Amino acid sequence: MTAITAAVARGDCDGFAVEQLELADPRPDEVLVRFKAVGLCHTDLVAAAGELPTPLPAVLGHEGAGIVTAVGDGVVGIAPGDRVVASFSFCGRCTNCLSGQPAYCPQHFPLNFAGETPGYGPSLIDAEGRPVQDHFFGQSSFGSFGLCRASSLCLVPDTALTDEQLAPLGCGIITGAGAVWNSLKVTPGSSVAIFGAGAVGLSAVMAAVVAGAAQIIAVDVHPGRLALAEQMGATDIVLADGNSVDAVMELTRGAGVGFSVESSGLPTVTVEATKVLSPLGSAAVLGIAPAGSTIAVDAFDILLGRTLTGSVVGHQAPAVLIQRVITLHAQGRFPFPSMIRTYPLTDINAAISDVRSGETIKAVLRHDEQTNEGR
Repeated sequence: MTAITAAVARGDCDGFAVEQLELADPRPDEVLVRFKAVGLCHTDLVAAAGELPTPLPAVLGHEGAGIVTAVGDGVVGIAPGDRVVASFSFCGRCTNCLSGQPAYCPQHFPLNFAGETPGYGPSLIDAEGRPVQDHFFGQSSFGSFGLCRASSLCLVPDTALTDEQLAPLGCGIITGAGAVWNSLKVTPGSSVAIFGAGAVGLSAVMAAVVAGAAQIIAVDVHPGRLALAEQMGATDIVLADGNSVDAVMELTRGAGVGFSVESSGLPTVTVEATKVLSPLGSAAVLGIAPAGSTIAVDAFDILLGRTLTGSVVGHQAPAVLIQRVITLHAQGRFPFPSMIRTYPLTDINAAISDVRSGETIKAVLRHDEQTNEGR
C-alpha cells in the first residue's frame, strides 16, 4: 500500500475534502505514478455533482503529469523514472482503438467512470477503512499517487515545460485543438467561430491559427478571456450578450462561418454554433451538457448541407496530439501556458471558485512535495 494525499468528492457538499488515503500496489497490468500536477477540468466538477456514472466518494482528476515510480510484472515499455502525462483508459483491442480512435472505445464508460479497475474493485481506502472510488479517467490524479494502465500514459520527450504546464495536455488542451485539426479539419483561409473561451476554446483558437484559418471569431461572456483569445490569434471577439449569432453574421457580412466549435456545454449555445454556419459548414460539440439535454436545431438549417458532430478528447490517440502540441509550443506556435494559473491541492475549492467566476481560465493543482512522499 502507498499512503497518498487526495482531494475527495463525497457528494455531500459542493466541493472537495483533502484527505489521507491508502492506495493498493500496482497489479500486473498497472503502473504507479507519482503525480506532481493535475489540471482542473469541468468534467471533474460534473462528476463531483453526481452527473456522471462515477459512484461517490471518489478521487477524481484526469489531467495528471508526473513520474512513474513502480510498474506491474506484466508492463513493458514504461519504467520507473519515466516522465509521463496521463490520459484516459481504453481497451486497445476493438476496431476504434486499433484505428487510432481510442476515445470511442465501447468500453470507455466502464473503464473511465466505473470508479474501480474491472476485476479488481476499488483500490483506495480512507482513514476509517472504507473504500473510495478511483481510476477516474484511468488515473484519479487528484491523488498524489495513482494507478494507471500503461496504454493511458504518454511518455514526455525532452522539454522545458514544467509538470504544471504539461498536465492539461491530457484532456482539455488536446480536446480543443484536436476538434479543429481532426474532427472539423479546418482548412487554410477558412473562417471559424469558437463559442466559449475557456481552456478548451482557447486551445481551439490556437489550433485554428496553426491550421491557417483566415478569420477566427471567439465568443464568451468574460472580457478577460476574450482579450487572451486575441493575444492567441483570434481576429475578432464577441462578448456574448444574447445576440451572438447576429454579431458573428455581421462579422462575416452575412455569409456565416465554415466551421464552429461549441465548448460551453450549453445546448442553447450549440444551437447558436449551428446557426452561424454557412451552407455546407460544420460544427463540433465539445462541452458536456446536463444529462437528458436536447438540442433543438432547425431542420432546414441541416438540410443546407450543414454538419453537427461530437468530438471527444481530440478525435485522435492522445499520445499523438500531446506530442504535436509540445512540438508546436517549442516552435512558439502554441502558447498555451499563458492561460494556466497554479494552486496547491489544498486550495482546490478556491481554484474552483476562481474558474467559475472567470478569474482563472485554466487552474492547475500542484501536489507539493510533502503530499508526494508516499511510503
